[in-house]
Amino acid sequence: MISREQTRQNYDRMSRWYDLFAGSEKKFTETGLQILGVQTGERVLEIGFGTGYSLARMAQQTGESGLVVGLELSPGMIEVTRKRIQAKAPERSVGIIQGDGTTLPFSPNSFEAVFLSFTLELFSDVEIPVVLEECHRVLKREGRLGVVSLLKKEVFTCQIYEWGHERWPVLLDCRPIDLRKNLETGGFRVQAAKVQTMWGLPVEVALGRPS
Repeated sequence: MISREQTRQNYDRMSRWYDLFAGSEKKFTETGLQILGVQTGERVLEIGFGTGYSLARMAQQTGESGLVVGLELSPGMIEVTRKRIQAKAPERSVGIIQGDGTTLPFSPNSFEAVFLSFTLELFSDVEIPVVLEECHRVLKREGRLGVVSLLKKEVFTCQIYEWGHERWPVLLDCRPIDLRKNLETGGFRVQAAKVQTMWGLPVEVALGRPS
């Protein structure tokens, strides 16, 4: 795994043109948003919002009575996101914070929903339980956790990708994970899940509830 500082620098460099080559992720992010089902008036947190596609979508869904907050490590991504929000949802309430998913600066029971799309698998095996514990803490008792991630399976495409990840961790920084196992170990019961394929790689979209 690369360091947190290397991750920040990497996404700062990519921020201006990230949308040009990450468009293939939007289909899966959209599926995640559909499963999460954000409602008018809800308070929602996204961890690792990238260039803000999901933040803008959720800000429109929560409406004027709701609140969407985004936490992102990269200042470059934050700059791009602010411009997107101004263009796509200027009248909505969106909070943007630079920070780390392992330490969420929010009180317990602050949100109805938390969303991560191609973010959880950026954390190490040791850090993933910490991130999920933080998500559990800030969610309300009946809250929802939506996660989109590369799925670890015994298929050739995963094996090739993992081989590349080991050799070029900056270029291929995401890695396939056992999402369901991580969620259940992290104190969530999986209420819904869907597996899709991106360039031959399995992607799982899951909805968890605090157990």
